[in-house]
Amino acid sequence: MQVTATALPDVLILEPTVFGDSRGFFMESFNANTFREATGLDVQFVQDNHSRSTRGVLRGLHYQLQQPQGKLVRVPRGRVFDVAVDMRRSSPNFGKWVGVELSEDNHRQLWIPPGFAHGFVVLSDSADFLYKTTDYYAPAHERCLKWNDPTVGVQWPLDGLEPSLSGKDQQGSALADCDSFD
Repeated sequence: MQVTATALPDVLILEPTVFGDSRGFFMESFNANTFREATGLDVQFVQDNHSRSTRGVLRGLHYQLQQPQGKLVRVPRGRVFDVAVDMRRSSPNFGKWVGVELSEDNHRQLWIPPGFAHGFVVLSDSADFLYKTTDYYAPAHERCLKWNDPTVGVQWPLDGLEPSLSGKDQQGSALADCDSFD
């Protein structure tokens, strides 16, 4: 597994070893020992989630203030632009973002540690999005950073499309008004 730090050093791109030939491919999508050795992180995942969305669906930017979740995300079908935003006020990167394309072709995974907001937009006709979390979903603690907050300035590759948002995501808060981590 190859690990690459992003512009936000705590957010990591993981590229598993893929063995392929004319019949298809094989890869380990997760191995706790390999993950620990490659990243130096010893995390325990407690929940796996799977979503399917169509082109232009934008989900996020979500985080849980209590019971914060680390997430290991990947896209086994389709293509998305995945985004993490540092929500830790004590961090020199507070309010900064990083975006990475994840797809069935590049097999990349993204590690998003606790303390970051997370979201993605679907770039293909549809996409399946899989993610492992280090804590359970807790709706009472969930928060939403506004996807297009100009202070954060995420450059979503929408190519003129108006994103399809849930009611919750339409009501996201500006960074200045968001609850955040210390």
